[in-house]
Amino acid sequence: MAVDAILYVRKSVDKMIFVDKMPLWVFFKNTRDVFKKDELGLDIATIAFPAALALTADPIASLIDTAFIGHIGPVELAAVGVAIAIFNQASKIAIFPLVSVTTSFVAEEDAVGSLIHKENDIEIPERSFSGDGEKEELIPRVADTYKSPTSTNERRHIPSASSALVIGAVLGLFQALFLIVAAKPILEYMGIESDSPMLNPARQYLTLRSLGAPAVLLSLAMQGVFRGFKDTKTPLYATSLGDGANIILDPIFIFVFRMGVSGAAIAHVISQYLISLVLLWRLMGQVDLLPPSIKDLQFSRFLKNGFLLLMRVIAATFCVTLAASMAARLGSTSMAAFQICLQVWLAASLLADGLAVAGQAILASAFARKDLDKATATASRVLQLGLALGLVLSVVVAVILQFGSRLFTDDPDVLQMLRLGIPFVAGTQSINALAFVFDGVNFGASDFVYSAYSMVLVSVVSTLCLFLLSASFGFVGIWIALSIFMSLRAFAGFWRIGTGTGPWSFLRL
Repeated sequence: MAVDAILYVRKSVDKMIFVDKMPLWVFFKNTRDVFKKDELGLDIATIAFPAALALTADPIASLIDTAFIGHIGPVELAAVGVAIAIFNQASKIAIFPLVSVTTSFVAEEDAVGSLIHKENDIEIPERSFSGDGEKEELIPRVADTYKSPTSTNERRHIPSASSALVIGAVLGLFQALFLIVAAKPILEYMGIESDSPMLNPARQYLTLRSLGAPAVLLSLAMQGVFRGFKDTKTPLYATSLGDGANIILDPIFIFVFRMGVSGAAIAHVISQYLISLVLLWRLMGQVDLLPPSIKDLQFSRFLKNGFLLLMRVIAATFCVTLAASMAARLGSTSMAAFQICLQVWLAASLLADGLAVAGQAILASAFARKDLDKATATASRVLQLGLALGLVLSVVVAVILQFGSRLFTDDPDVLQMLRLGIPFVAGTQSINALAFVFDGVNFGASDFVYSAYSMVLVSVVSTLCLFLLSASFGFVGIWIALSIFMSLRAFAGFWRIGTGTGPWSFLRL
C-alpha cells in the first residue's frame, strides 16, 4: 500500500509538472495585467492604436464609397461590390506577403543593427524559417550593411526597406496592366454575365480603380517599413490625409459632376497617390533608399519567404472572393447586402489587425535579440487584448448594422436580406480578432511555413463548406461558411502555440 501510495503521489507530481510545462499556459499568463499600463502595455498601445486606425481607414473609405454608391441604386452597389472584391483580391495577393515579410525583416534588422551600434562585437542570431529545424542566417552580413544614424540628420541604411519599395512598385504596375486588360473576363468569372446590368458599372469602376494599383502597393510596402520601425503614426497620418481627400471628392465626382461609379473610382485613385507621396517623402527623410549595390537588396530572402505567404494569402482571399462570387450569382439584391455586410465585417475585424502589427513588430525584435521572456509576455498580452477587443466589437457591430443599415441603402429588399447577415457579422468578431492576432504573432516569429500550409488546409475545408452550404441555404449558407473559415484560422494559430512546436518549442522547456 505504501509503495502504491508513493507511486500515486509521484505520478500526480509528475502530472502537475507536465501541466505547468504545457505551452497552453501562455494564453492565461498574467491575465490580471491585460490592461496594465506597464512598459509592454504602453509599447503595444503606442504601435497598435495608430496601426488599427490606419488599417481601418481604407475599409472605412470603402464603406463611405458604398454608402454614396448605394444611393445611386442597388445595381450599381452590387456591381461595385464585385469590382472591389476583385481589386482587393489582386492587391492582397500582390502585396500582403511583401508587407508581412518587410515588417519582420525591417524590425529584425533594426533591432540587431541597434545592438551592433552599441557593441563592437555581437553574435548574429540565427532563426528557423521553416519550422522544421532548418537553420539559416537571419540577417546576412548585417554588420556590414546596417548603418545606424549618429545624428538626427543622418539616414539609416536598411536593405529590406529598399527591397520592399522596388518589389512593390513592380508588382503595382503588373497588377494595373492585368486588371485593365482582363477586367471583362474576370467579371464574367465572378458571375456577372455579358447581359447583366451590373457589367458596365463594374467594369468602369474596376478599370479606373486599377490605375491606382501602383500607388496602393507602393504605399503598403512603405507602411510595412514603418511598422518594422514600430512607427505606426506616420502611416496613420498619410492614410488619414488620403482617405479624407477621398471622402471629400466622392460626392463631388459622383453627384456634382454626375460621374456615378466612375467618379467614386477616380476619387479613390487620387487619394491613393496622395498617400503614397506623403509616405515616400517621410521615408526618404529617415532611410537611405539607394543601396550600395544590387546584392544588398537581398531579393532572394524576400522571394523565399514571400512565396510562402503568397500561398497563404491566395488561400485566404480565395474563400472571401468565392463567397462574393456566389453572392453575385444569387442576384443583385443578395450581392448588395453581402457587400454591405462584408465591408462592415472587414472594417471591424481589421481593428484587431492593429494588435497583430504590434505583436509582429515587438516579437520580431524580441526574437532577434533572443529575449524569449519578452516574446512570451508579448504573445500572451496581445492575444488576451484581441479577445477583449473582439467582444466589444461584437456589440458595436450589431448596433451599427441594426440601427444604421439605411445609411448604406434605402432598398427594402436589400435591407431585409441584410438583417439575415447581422448575427454572423457581429457574432464572429471575437473569432476574427483572435485569428488576426494569431497571424501577427506567428509572423513575428517568422513562422511563415506553418502559416502558409495551415491556411491552405483551412481554405480547402472552407471552400467545400461554401459550395455545400450556399447550395442548401443560399445567402445564410455563405455566411455560415465564412464563419467556419475564420474559426478554423483561429484554431490553426491556437494549435501552433498551444502545442509548443516550431519557433514556440522553447515554451515546453
